[in-house]
Amino acid sequence: MLHAVIMAGGSGTRFWPESRNARPKQLLRLAGDSTMLQATVARLGRLVPVERMLIATNQSLVPAIAAQLPELPKSALLGEPCKRDTAPCIGLAALLLLRSDPDATMAVMPSDHVISPDEVFQQALRQAAALVDGQPERIVTFGIRPTYPAESFGYIERGAPLEVAAGDAPAFQVKRFREKPQAEIAREYLLSGNFYWNAGIFVWKAATIARALAARQPEMFAQLETIVAAVGQPNYADVLAREFAAIKGISIDYAVMEQATDVVVIEAPFRWDDVGSWQSLARLRSSDADGNTIAGKFLGLNTQGSIVRGPKDHLIVTLGLKDVIVVHTPDATLVANKHDEEAIRQLTKLMEERGMKEYL
Repeated sequence: MLHAVIMAGGSGTRFWPESRNARPKQLLRLAGDSTMLQATVARLGRLVPVERMLIATNQSLVPAIAAQLPELPKSALLGEPCKRDTAPCIGLAALLLLRSDPDATMAVMPSDHVISPDEVFQQALRQAAALVDGQPERIVTFGIRPTYPAESFGYIERGAPLEVAAGDAPAFQVKRFREKPQAEIAREYLLSGNFYWNAGIFVWKAATIARALAARQPEMFAQLETIVAAVGQPNYADVLAREFAAIKGISIDYAVMEQATDVVVIEAPFRWDDVGSWQSLARLRSSDADGNTIAGKFLGLNTQGSIVRGPKDHLIVTLGLKDVIVVHTPDATLVANKHDEEAIRQLTKLMEERGMKEYL
């Protein structure tokens, strides 16, 4: 059976001041009426029922996620006591799934991307699951055809094509994974036509990823096995806190993907956006005649190309501004150059250094 593991532990610092430690990006309504996490769950439709979902997140976010997804059973929320990157989280989820379904197929995906249409995404997951069922040791990922020379994404270089069923998306053997490139290299990737952006969506057998982690990260895997052995025991919370904190954090890309030999990439047939910064809203929401993307009550004079966001009961007025971001929340307001969003991450670090943790 196909199970979904949704990664919902990110902090989304680029969306400050709306995104905070207690309410990060995946819990915000950025691209529609639903939060990013709610939309991710809904996108799976009937393909993966709620009893076959795991939401992997920080323990501190479990109550907020439970409130947003009341239809999920309590067992679907996997709270991590601390951040240790994606490999330990995915490994723990795989071992938990294997307890109830030794033949489980896992679809692992982020909780904070915009993907549409839902039906096309579901069909792509069915195609990936079929490729895994045909060769259980295979790992399948999805690649996004690049539209510009992005430096902020990892890349997948495709190799030989696979034969696919009529109506399925093109699929290729993966030649190699490439790290986030410099601008000149990214342009080469774009022009070659043989590279995809790495969407961070994977499909594999739970047993396959567990064996890969056991072989390549034996110390981590032993710690994960200790945690799973304590499930249902009175000391589970203590074991989880102790063993998970002792794990050396590493991403699934470094731990497994870059060393795996049988990896297939499906050219994503769906529309995709990682919603990586406030500028993403200009792509996802309509703009006015002056190129402004507005959410909330706004009045602008001689204002162009800006992103303005605030509550419906608070009027934001701008005069003579161009290419700015204005985000107003009850306790903090951001005014920034639209083209200098990387500085927002620096800002959150500065607030921490200056003891302003109440704003993080």
